[in-house]
This record gives sequence, structure tokens and C-alpha cells, in this order.
Amino acid sequence: QVQLVESGGGLVQPGGSLRLSCAASVNIFSLNPMGWYRQAPGKQRELVADITRGGSTNYADSVKERFIISRDNAKNTVYLQMNSLKPEDTAVYYCKATGPPPYRRDYWGQGTQVTVSS
Repeated sequence: QVQLVESGGGLVQPGGSLRLSCAASVNIFSLNPMGWYRQAPGKQRELVADITRGGSTNYADSVKERFIISRDNAKNTVYLQMNSLKPEDTAVYYCKATGPPPYRRDYWGQGTQVTVSS
């Protein structure tokens, strides 16, 4: 069973930065891709960014040039560096990982709250 534990959320002022971490209970080389999603109150969960085993990345248009996703296979951890934060980035951020074939099951973390407010 894969467990994902997020950390690093909190309250930050507009223009500030936060780094989220997602620690996996297994070798993340077996998880492909891994990514970050977010859900704001009253809205659907949406993709923020994901990263493949080979390091290819994909970002939502709303976070391009501001957020950076990375993975450290040695630490079994995926990071989301969030810069120039805006109030509209306020949401619960979830880590997601897709397991290996044949089932390619999706695993989710419990979420971490990010609030951008002055």
C-alpha cells in the first residue's frame, strides 16, 4: 500500500513563497507520474503540476512561471516550490501518484492547506 504524506502548507502573504513536500512510503521510481492537485472551496479539484519518472514536467497555465515541481528519488519525495503566490492560489493541495502497470492505481495524500492572504 502506497502512502503519501504532504507537508509545508500554511498562511502566506500575496507575493510570498511556500514549498510543499510529498513523502512516499515506497520507492517513487515505481510511481509515474507524480503530481500536485488543488481544490478550492466550491470548485473542482484541478491539476497544478506533474512530473514523470524521467523528469518531464507539466503545469497548469495559471501557475506556469511561478511554480516548480521536482522529485528527489533518493528521498522518495516530490516537491512543489510556489513563488509569487496569489490569493487565487488558496486551496487544499493534494499529492497524487500513479502506480505501476498493469493496474496503474492512483494514490492520494490527505492534503495540505495553503492560504494566501494579507
